[in-house]
Amino acid sequence: MTSPILPHADRNLILTGYTGPNQPAIGRQVAEKLQLRFLDFETEIEARTGYSSDALREQFGERRLRTVEAEIMEEITLRRRTLVRISGHVLLHGDHYDRLHETGPVICLVARLDAVLSRLHVLLGARYHDPQERALAIGQIKREWAVRQLDGIIELDMTYLTPQQAVEKVTEIWIAYTLRRT
Repeated sequence: MTSPILPHADRNLILTGYTGPNQPAIGRQVAEKLQLRFLDFETEIEARTGYSSDALREQFGERRLRTVEAEIMEEITLRRRTLVRISGHVLLHGDHYDRLHETGPVICLVARLDAVLSRLHVLLGARYHDPQERALAIGQIKREWAVRQLDGIIELDMTYLTPQQAVEKVTEIWIAYTLRRT
């Protein structure tokens, strides 16, 4: 079932945070349900450069990565009716958060630390027992969640939600947001 086009639904929806490897799928499902275009920031970097952001940074340096991010950000702020999936640490660069927040609500997907560690254990497998691998993964989560300090962030705790329940909750938040703007 698709949702009706709502007043002020010309806004974007920004998803950030870390809950596990299924976040892109959740974003795509929400976009489909709300009849929004879907843009994954990391995928966009790879499509434009042929490199992941980490590989781009390693190969060409931080300055090149920031330049590509800024170019993509310029285009995103002109879009409407788009669900943008973007990492929290990218949102913290420069004025990225302020510019995207002007285009629509920013929802940060979070989970309790024990749930995240459990998901990391499954994702990393045997590498989870390597303290360096685990420290890198936890550091990434901390960077993703640093965005939670910003004003205007809407947090959604995904600890006990199935992916389908998460899609429903994000959809409810979007509908409530668009109705408040009328």
